[in-house]
Amino acid sequence: MFQNITPITRNIIIINVVVFGIMLLLNNDAVFMKFAAFYPFSPYFNSWQIVTHMFMHGGFMHILFNMFTLYSFGPVLERTLGDKKYIILYFVSGLGAFFLYNLWNFVEVQQIQSALEGFGFNTNAYLLGASASFKGNAAAVAAQQGLLQEFQSLLTTPMVGASGAIFGVIAAFATLYPNAEIGIMFIPIPVKVKYVLPIIVIGSIFLGVTGKVGGGGIAHLAHVGGALIGFLLAKYWQKDQYRIN
Repeated sequence: MFQNITPITRNIIIINVVVFGIMLLLNNDAVFMKFAAFYPFSPYFNSWQIVTHMFMHGGFMHILFNMFTLYSFGPVLERTLGDKKYIILYFVSGLGAFFLYNLWNFVEVQQIQSALEGFGFNTNAYLLGASASFKGNAAAVAAQQGLLQEFQSLLTTPMVGASGAIFGVIAAFATLYPNAEIGIMFIPIPVKVKYVLPIIVIGSIFLGVTGKVGGGGIAHLAHVGGALIGFLLAKYWQKDQYRIN
């Protein structure tokens, strides 16, 4: 069955599985952190992470769900769009996921920095290696410690996974085949994909905006970014369907 998957989708799955296997064998956090994607102004950020994070996964269920989803939707789009457009869709969606997620991180970082500096805490000196120095009474110190913990979490929590790119694939599929029916766990009847995608996106926005860093360990806004790019690309290409190959 695997041999019958379209070639680009098959190769993406193989690369993801191979990278996941290598990371398991190495079992080295330092190597993992080199290729996971950190906030662009974090001391752990490297430019290549913008791409490499798409091939990193946090566990068996993470990669299994992502690769099964790509296997389910990818081949149809690969045949419809052709090789070039499909590759563009996949990787540009992944980039869109990274940038939207980190745009929100930027907003949060600025808010935390402003709050800390309101207490007289010097965030620039802290980022340059100075020890944390708190001012004020016990309540003020406790508030600063909580803010600093959030600040550190934003700088040191990486984003990994192909989910953003795959959400782009799903969104493009929903745009080009809105009436296609898919099965969903715990729902006994097939549901049209044009109804499923908006619910997922709205839920991801809610969880991403209201949740803590990463929305409880999941980069929900990265999913939104990938879906947005996938939708926009599909709509653009849909204008001239005869050129979709």
